[in-house]
Amino acid sequence: MSVTAVIVAAGRGTRAGGNVPKQWQQIAGKTVLDHTIAVFAMHPRVTEIIMVLHPDDIAANRGALLAKDIKIAFGGATRSASVQNGLALIQGDGLVLIHDAARCCVSAAVIDGVIDALADGPAAAPGLAITDALWVGQNAKVMDTQDREGLFGAQTPQGFDVATIKAAYATYTGPAADDVAVARAAGITVTITPGSADNIKITTPEDFARAARLLESNMDIRTGNGFDVHAFGPGDHVILCGVKIQHNQGLVGHSDADVGMHTVTDAIYGGLARGDIGQHFPPSDPQWKGAASEIFLRHAVALAADMGFTITHVDCTLICEHPKVGPHAAEMRRVMAGLMGLDVDRVSVKATTSERLGFTGRGEGIACMATATLVKT
Repeated sequence: MSVTAVIVAAGRGTRAGGNVPKQWQQIAGKTVLDHTIAVFAMHPRVTEIIMVLHPDDIAANRGALLAKDIKIAFGGATRSASVQNGLALIQGDGLVLIHDAARCCVSAAVIDGVIDALADGPAAAPGLAITDALWVGQNAKVMDTQDREGLFGAQTPQGFDVATIKAAYATYTGPAADDVAVARAAGITVTITPGSADNIKITTPEDFARAARLLESNMDIRTGNGFDVHAFGPGDHVILCGVKIQHNQGLVGHSDADVGMHTVTDAIYGGLARGDIGQHFPPSDPQWKGAASEIFLRHAVALAADMGFTITHVDCTLICEHPKVGPHAAEMRRVMAGLMGLDVDRVSVKATTSERLGFTGRGEGIACMATATLVKT
């Protein structure tokens, strides 16, 4: 049975503050939307993701969405219109989970509860039983009390049989609080599944801090270290962190001998506990002779993504007397950031000498050490 997640992210979210809509603001190293996408992308029962985005955000390509295996729908004038645009991209039968992008702390357990309930009915949604006393207020005064018995706070994802919710929307007119309201207006019975107090919807500036605490408490944060050495040999240039630098010698290595890129690659493998370059690309294999080192780095980055990790920061230190790295450091950072899909301010490339001590001090080669930080939420 196919399960499509329709993530609605076309709103402007003005109550949350900030210079960009709340779904594009950063929490714990990623945008709110990226956190939300990751939950559904990693869920084994979700087979397809459809994003509903504002046209302005699509034009800006926020979050490099075009690089993700995600279908994109345009947002409408209302949330209901946005949902319908997302539903229109679903082909065939199956189940659909309609989720608000601002609920970036949703858990796999909440999603499972909705999917399980759809085995016995056409609609299900998570709800959290109200436990606080309820007041009716006016002008900052308590005017009455409300019985909380049988009341629930609505959450998402709200799940439906695809054909059923498409038909419900086709006959619905006017505004709707959520997709459950549309379903109920069509006479569809909706099962309440267990919600979670952590499944908050970011609405105000204060919600960002709470979401950050929740996300950080569930993070798997890893640090990997890399170290590599290449000797000087015949040549008229070296390649360091993807940048060709004229020099009176070259570096000796089975590939292009980019000691900086090799070291960062090994740091990523180390954080993943997946060995080193030599295990993935054996130097005894002739196909890697003279190969561009970006092949190795791209493989490490892809492996991290496959394992559910985001690379959040890389620090690379080249150790040599010559050539001078400083004039080329900015370009090295730009190249490395591009290969890893990071902002440049998350990539550090710097150099030091060994005060003319050891093989680097004698100008016999270049050493490098690097640290990579990886996060899984």
